[in-house]
Amino acid sequence: MGPRDLPKPIETRVTIPGDNPIRRPEEDALGRATIARTFSQQVLALDATEGVVVGVLGAWGSGKTSFVNLARVEFERASVPILDFNPWMFSGTEQLVESFFVELAAQLKIRPGLAEVGKDLEDFGETFSGMGWLPLVGPWIERGRGAAKLLGKLLERRKEGVGGRRAKLANALATLRTPILIVLDDIDRLSTSEIRDVFRLVRLTASFPNVIYILSFDRVRVEGALAEQGVAGRDYLEKILQVAIDLPAIPDDVLIQQIASAVDTGLTEIPTPGPFNKDVWPDLFMEIIRPLLRNMRDVRRYAAAIHGTVNALEGQIALADVLALEAIRVFLPDVFGRLHAALDSLTATSGLRAGDRDESLLKAQVEGLITAAGPFGHVVQAMVRRLFPAAERHIGGSHYGAEWKARWLKERRVAHEDILRLFLERAVGAGLVSFARAERAWAQMADRESLDGYLRSLDPAQLEDVIASLEVFEDQFRSEHVVPATIVLLNLLPDLPERQRGMFDFGARLVVTRVTYRLVRSLKAPAAVEAAVREILPQVTSLSSKLELIGDVGYRESAGHKLVSEAAAADLESAWREEVRSARADRLIKERDLFRVLLLAKLNAEPSERQLTIDDLPELTLAILRGARSDTISQTMGSRAVRRSPRLAWEELVQLFGDEATLRKRVENARANAPSDAGDLLELAGKYLSGWRPGRDDE
Repeated sequence: MGPRDLPKPIETRVTIPGDNPIRRPEEDALGRATIARTFSQQVLALDATEGVVVGVLGAWGSGKTSFVNLARVEFERASVPILDFNPWMFSGTEQLVESFFVELAAQLKIRPGLAEVGKDLEDFGETFSGMGWLPLVGPWIERGRGAAKLLGKLLERRKEGVGGRRAKLANALATLRTPILIVLDDIDRLSTSEIRDVFRLVRLTASFPNVIYILSFDRVRVEGALAEQGVAGRDYLEKILQVAIDLPAIPDDVLIQQIASAVDTGLTEIPTPGPFNKDVWPDLFMEIIRPLLRNMRDVRRYAAAIHGTVNALEGQIALADVLALEAIRVFLPDVFGRLHAALDSLTATSGLRAGDRDESLLKAQVEGLITAAGPFGHVVQAMVRRLFPAAERHIGGSHYGAEWKARWLKERRVAHEDILRLFLERAVGAGLVSFARAERAWAQMADRESLDGYLRSLDPAQLEDVIASLEVFEDQFRSEHVVPATIVLLNLLPDLPERQRGMFDFGARLVVTRVTYRLVRSLKAPAAVEAAVREILPQVTSLSSKLELIGDVGYRESAGHKLVSEAAAADLESAWREEVRSARADRLIKERDLFRVLLLAKLNAEPSERQLTIDDLPELTLAILRGARSDTISQTMGSRAVRRSPRLAWEELVQLFGDEATLRKRVENARANAPSDAGDLLELAGKYLSGWRPGRDDE
C-alpha cells in the first residue's frame, strides 16, 4: 500500500474531495448503506401518532450526515416528505425560534398537498415571534428578565391564540397519510445555550402527530450542554429520544484502505511528487499518519492538504516525509508551530565541536514538541525517530554523526536541515540550491563538454559550493565519470574565486580535490587508476591542478593515497617536475599556487634532474610571494570574532631562492618595478627582510 509510483500526465483539472458528506449509496466507502436502510425502515415503522424523536449519535467527523443521507434514500422511496433545518446557520434564541418555523413552513408550502400544513405551522410559529425564550416548564427558563412573573403575564395574554393555532396544526398533521421527517443536523456545532434552545424547540413541537424528528449530534457534547445542577444531561436526553442509533466505529482495515485511497487521490495528476522510498513509508504511515486520522472527515481534510503541499514543493522533498509532516501540520498544529524554532534540535548530528551548541537546550526543545502533542506524544516520538534520526539521542535513542548528512541530503529527507527548512519556509536556501545544481551536474559527469559548459554557466561565487555538493553522489560514481569529470574539475580549480574563510572552512583546493580523489578512487584497481591518470594529465592546463592529482594517487607523506604502484607514482612526479622546469615565465605567472608548485619541484627533485631556475622578473616574484602568503586565523576565548593576520612562508621562500640575499634582490627589484596589483605584499616582505617575525615582535 502506498502512493502511486508514477504520476499520470495532466489532462484535466483535478478535483480533490472536500469535507462534504456523501449523498448516494454508491459513494459509501464504509459499508453503512445496509445499516442506514435498516434504520430508515425502523423509523418508518414507529407509531408517530403523537410524534417521535430519533437520534443519530456519533463523534465529530464520524459520518453522521452521510449516514442520514443514506437513510434518505429509503425515506424518499416511501414518499416521506423530508424537511431540513440546520440550526448552525442561525444564532441567538429569537432568531433560532423564528427561523425554525419560517424555514420549515416555507419547505412545506412548496410540497404538493402540504401548503395548508405549512401555513398552519407558520401561524403557530408567529405566536412565539419576538419572544427571547420558549414557554417550557423546567430549569432552562431565562432568569434575567423576571422570568416567572413575565412568563405568567405573556402566557395569559396568548393562551387562547396558542391553543387554537396548536389544535389547528395538530388536526392538519393528523390527516396526513405519511409522517413528515424533520432533520436537524450539526447540533453539536452550536454553543451550549444554542443547543439548549434547539431541544426546547423539539420539546415544543415533538408531540404533534405525524412528525418525526431526526436529530444528529455528538452525544458527549450535547449531554454536557444539557446538564444542569441536579439534572444529568443524559437523563434529559433519554426523555426526549424515543429511538437512538450510535454509529458503529470504522473498522481499522477499512480506515487504512480509505487513507491509502485518499493519498492516491491527493497525489493525482501531480507531475513531480518527489522521490518515494517504499522502505520508510510503512513505518511513517502506521506510526505517524494512521494514529492522527480517526474518521472520514480527517481523511478528506488530509487528502486536500497533501495535494496542495506536494504540488507546491515540486518534488524537491522525499514524498513519504512530506506526507508524514502534513499529518503533523493538519492535526497537531501546536507541534508543527514549534518545528521551526526546534530546527537545530531536530537536525544537528552528534560529534559537533564542543561549545557550538547546548545539548541540554536541544533536548529540552525536542521534549517540548512531545509535550505540545498532549495525548499524541507517542506520535511525535515516532516523528523524531522516523523523520529526524539526528534528534533520536534526545529521547534515549541512537546517535547519528555528520557522515549521515550527505545521505539525507541526497535522498531529500527532512532529516537534513536544508530540506526541513525548505518544507517549513517554502524558500530554497543556498545549500539546497547548490545541491540541486550539483545533482544536475552529476547527471552530466560522463560528458566532459556538457559538464564543463554547465558548471561554467553558473555564478562563479557559487561554484565552489556546487562542487562540494558533488561528494554526496560518491557512491554513484562510475568508471565512465572519472576521466571527463576529473579533467573538468581540475581545470576549474584555478578559476574559483577567492573568498573569506572561517576557521574551519575548506579551501577551494581541498573542496575540488576531495571530489576528484573520490572519482579516481572509484576505479579501485591500481592499473585502472594509472591509466586514467595518464589520460587525464595531458588535458589539465594548470601545473598546480596536475600536482593535486599526482599527489592524491601517489606516496607522498600525509598526501598520497597509494592508488597506483610506487614506480608509476615516481614516474608521474618526475615527469611533472620536468614540466615545471620547462615552463615559460608567462605560464608560471598565471599559476594560482605558483609558490607551492616551484617549491615542491625543487625540494623533491632527484640528484640526476637538472636544476630549477627562476627568472628575475617582478611579475614572477610577486606571483611567488602571493602564493607564499597566508592568513593566520585566531579567536579569543568567549568571542565569536575571527582575527586574521597576514604571514609569509619566509623560510620556504629562502629555500626556494637559495638564500636570503637572492630573495632580497628579487624583492627589491619587484619593489622598483611594482605593478598596481602588488597590494601590501612587498611591504610585508620588507618587514621580513628587516628582521621582523610574527609572534616575536609587535606588529
